[in-house]
Amino acid sequence: MSKHNDTIPVEVFILTQNHDIKGTVHVSKYTNTNRELTDLLNDKERRFLAVTNAEIISKSGTSIKKYNFLEIHMDYILIVHPASQVLFKENAQTQQDIERFRELRTKLNQTRPF
Repeated sequence: MSKHNDTIPVEVFILTQNHDIKGTVHVSKYTNTNRELTDLLNDKERRFLAVTNAEIISKSGTSIKKYNFLEIHMDYILIVHPASQVLFKENAQTQQDIERFRELRTKLNQTRPF
């Protein structure tokens, strides 16, 4: 059985000292889902983390470069977590969207059910 069939893709956000990296890592599908990234990072034989569809982002939030495949040395990784757990950064547009949602919710709460 090929290695690709024994893995599942996990979208991750990787923090390093100088950059943030968004991409996909492949973890064993036989690992407990709560431990899949931990097991991957604690593998003593692994010195590099392979990331596909990688996007390097500056600390200011600007996309610097995109790669189909990128290897990151384990010593430079500060944090790795699933992208689904990344909180959005609020900006002016986000604040406007939140305000529109609140107005709509208020209007819906004022309507009477059939």
